[in-house]
Amino acid sequence: MQSLTRLFHTLGFTFLLCLSMVPLASQAADTAPIPAIAAAANIKFALDDIVKNFTAETGLKVRVSYGSSGNFVAQIQHGAPFEMLLSADERYIAELNKVGFTQDEGVMYAIGRLALVAPKKSPLTLDIELNGLKTLLASGKIERFAIANPDHAPYGESARELLKNFGLWDDLQTKLILGENAAQAAQFAVSGSTQGGIIPLSLAMAPQFQALGHYVALPAKFHTPLYQRMALMPKASSTAERFYQYLQSDAARAVFTQYGFGLPVS
Repeated sequence: MQSLTRLFHTLGFTFLLCLSMVPLASQAADTAPIPAIAAAANIKFALDDIVKNFTAETGLKVRVSYGSSGNFVAQIQHGAPFEMLLSADERYIAELNKVGFTQDEGVMYAIGRLALVAPKKSPLTLDIELNGLKTLLASGKIERFAIANPDHAPYGESARELLKNFGLWDDLQTKLILGENAAQAAQFAVSGSTQGGIIPLSLAMAPQFQALGHYVALPAKFHTPLYQRMALMPKASSTAERFYQYLQSDAARAVFTQYGFGLPVS
């Protein structure tokens, strides 16, 4: 357990599903509240870099909570004070927009991909056709395999689709360890308690992950495209609006590319 706890601290993921975003009453009256941003867990490392650059360039701050897109939708519908949502699946933005929880239909900011991953000491051989996974599963040497929960995490849903396309889903059912979101699935996949997993390529490419595991990018043709869309909430502040525009800038797009995302046409 100590090694697993140390791993979680090393990766630096955030799993709180809902943070209090209300500034302390003792704050100076002329200090503007910091906007609360909800973001899919798969963009954590990319967005952390973008937020840092945004603050350095503008002097403005935003506060980001990471989790599963489906859970954030439920929180927003129940009054969570987020000013923007960066979803891992554009369907969630459409769902919120339909019932008036966003200003408009938003914009696509990235196109996601999946990766097959394994801890460095895992017997799992990584390849894009999943032959290594098939062999290890047939030999009975797969005890645990991690993906995000497909019921509310888009990358988990895509991982399930991919495994079904390769005829592996049914045989893996009793082996699956489900992360509450993509970042938690990535933790499980390199914790040493699993033989591997299918996680977002953006997390597998992060230096924090590569220090602990191996990965191979999986072709996008194996699953439905992961179109990631963002939108502002109706009462978004000017700082949130400025951050929203910054996320569409060449500087932000370059960071998304660095972490393996495809980009929509500008």
